[in-house]
Amino acid sequence: MISINVFSEEKAWSKRLKNKDIFFKKICRAFPKKYKFLNKKVTLTLLLSNNQNIKKLNKVFRKKNKSTDILSFPLDKKIKISKNTYLGDIIISYNYLDKPRSQNLKSFKEKVTKLFIHGFLHLLGFDHKKNKDYSKMLKEENLLFKSVQSKIN
Repeated sequence: MISINVFSEEKAWSKRLKNKDIFFKKICRAFPKKYKFLNKKVTLTLLLSNNQNIKKLNKVFRKKNKSTDILSFPLDKKIKISKNTYLGDIIISYNYLDKPRSQNLKSFKEKVTKLFIHGFLHLLGFDHKKNKDYSKMLKEENLLFKSVQSKIN
């Protein structure tokens, strides 16, 4: 099963997601069987951040001096899911998701869900540097999103 540790360093997240832990755990529980890792302990950390802080991390770790929507830091390049596996860290910027500010809560949650799934797949070794890898990742992302949406809505 997936265990997720959620931390927030941006107060604005609480305006849109009252119980962040439950929200992200619900997403993980809605994953299809192949991503639930039954009979295993798979852990990841999620930091809910903002443009200012994600820009600093992007500069330090990716040498890009700009903010971004999400950063994923897999623990290993080649993931082998064993009995007890730490996948890595995901950081999501609130500022990127809260546009337009007039969007309703449902749209906001869908964007967060999609972005979280994207980061999760990066932790599992998916990438989008090459076109063929991009299509493979996008296909998997869409399948996961549909599965999650049908179970949490």
